[in-house]
Amino acid sequence: MVTSRVQEIHINNSNGIRLYIKREDLIHPFVSGNKYRKLKYNLIEAGRQNRDTLITFGGAFSNHIAAVAYAGRQNGFKTIGVIRGEELSTKIKDNPTLRFAQKNGMQFQFVSRKDYRHKNQNAFQDQLKENYNNAYIIPEGGTNELAVKGCEEILQKDDFEYQYVCCCVGTGGTISGLINSSSLSQTVLGFPVLKGGFLQSEITKFVTKSNWKLITDYHFGGYAKINEELITFINDFKSNYGIPLDPIYTGKMMFGLFDLIQRDRIEPYSKILAIHTGGLQGIDGMNIVLKSRGLPMINV
Repeated sequence: MVTSRVQEIHINNSNGIRLYIKREDLIHPFVSGNKYRKLKYNLIEAGRQNRDTLITFGGAFSNHIAAVAYAGRQNGFKTIGVIRGEELSTKIKDNPTLRFAQKNGMQFQFVSRKDYRHKNQNAFQDQLKENYNNAYIIPEGGTNELAVKGCEEILQKDDFEYQYVCCCVGTGGTISGLINSSSLSQTVLGFPVLKGGFLQSEITKFVTKSNWKLITDYHFGGYAKINEELITFINDFKSNYGIPLDPIYTGKMMFGLFDLIQRDRIEPYSKILAIHTGGLQGIDGMNIVLKSRGLPMINV
């Protein structure tokens, strides 16, 4: 079983709180963090069904797209990426994520944002299955029951010593796995990177425990939204602790967690375990966007 190391983050606070980060980002150089966990049992199931092609979905700088492309090639699958945004079809060479995925054999089907909204509907997926015979479909972000099963392996018995377990939340698969494998004496805090209250119901599809809470104040305006304050925090974090954070997921989680600690919203003398879910490949793409907007870039 793959395991990851835990690193203490020395923070200044008067409440005796100790913060640790579980380096899931170091599991694999290209299929890191929660992507490794989410794909593990899906790849096994695709093989069990004798499928030869993986189909999945994502946006311009999707960690999931990059991970599926690499993992698919390594495990002998053809891969198809259904990509949000028809305009990206002419920009592959300028897009680090799509360029990496293509290099690893992924073929793309670019669709309009309007059509992309139907990606989970039966008619949309039935058409994909007709176009690509013998395919196994993995949802956007990778979240399904098998992904949750993989994410349940993030926490080990040694991790029960922490009063809080924290993670960023995109589609809800990672936090669901953490909740399922957590001790009832622990509180699992999720930091959504998207606006909206739909995640609560998505997570409850996979869990039965009630020892969790979503902290919805740190999405910075929504998915992939970022400002100078967050960029400064991410760069300072790397400078101070030697740990890179991505701006879409882990950067927002750690920003929120530091703010909660500073505002005395965490029980004194608690031990906190924050899960670093990877996603660092997206930094290059985000820096292209930041440069075009005249904003500071993220140190890599």
